[in-house]
Amino acid sequence: METNEQRIQIAVQKTGRLTDHSIDLLERCGLKLTKSKDQLICYGENMPIDLLLVRDDDIPGLVSEDVCDLGIVGLNIVEEKRLQLQSEGREAMFKQIYALDFGHCRLSLAAPDDTAYAGPKSLENTRIATSYVNILQNYLKSNDINAETVYFSGAVEIAPKLGRADYICDLVSTGGTLKANGLAEVDVLLDSEAVVIQTQAPLGEQKLARRAVAAELGMHRPATGPIDLTLMRTEVDRLSALNEVNEIELQDSRQRVQSLLDSVGQLNYDI
Repeated sequence: METNEQRIQIAVQKTGRLTDHSIDLLERCGLKLTKSKDQLICYGENMPIDLLLVRDDDIPGLVSEDVCDLGIVGLNIVEEKRLQLQSEGREAMFKQIYALDFGHCRLSLAAPDDTAYAGPKSLENTRIATSYVNILQNYLKSNDINAETVYFSGAVEIAPKLGRADYICDLVSTGGTLKANGLAEVDVLLDSEAVVIQTQAPLGEQKLARRAVAAELGMHRPATGPIDLTLMRTEVDRLSALNEVNEIELQDSRQRVQSLLDSVGQLNYDI
């Protein structure tokens, strides 16, 4: 019987714009899921993979602390957490493996429609409301701009109407919310999409084989239809049954899994 140490834990946004796409992606790869009673965990029926449904801004931390092996989250969240840790003199114990082709949006600066914006220098000595304090401060520093950052946890677009800020820095998809609040997008700080991150914590022998195979699955929507996981599952079971996983065995498994991915048009990812 498999223990939690032998199962792959993947953190996914509980509710939001990435949730349905993330779960659909994994199901298209052949993973069959059953939800727990509290709706916080999806158990993999045919693979040793479980999904933890959590707040998106908790995902980098869960992966960094090795609570989860992998996470599917927006690049905006990853960058905000990475810069926060950097400002605290700490290393981010997670790495981005690859980007996925969904959840596209951008972190942009916006201002009231009547604002005369002539580039980053227009931000000098202004107040900017945002939930992304670290990304914004990094942008201001890189452009040698002195401006006040005003933290808003939500509804950032109303800050100018409340007299709390001259500009806002927020996620934009269609621009409809900005327009409804009399704001116009003036600059883009970050183009974001869903990405897969992986823990950099040391790997145990049993979990090493499973994590390597899970990472090799790639998480991408297959170009020619669902991936047949039967042979991959065989590799997982074969390696997890070993008392020790050595580099030769692991590399051999990686090559076999990669050949399966190549057959459906996948890319070769460095894990």
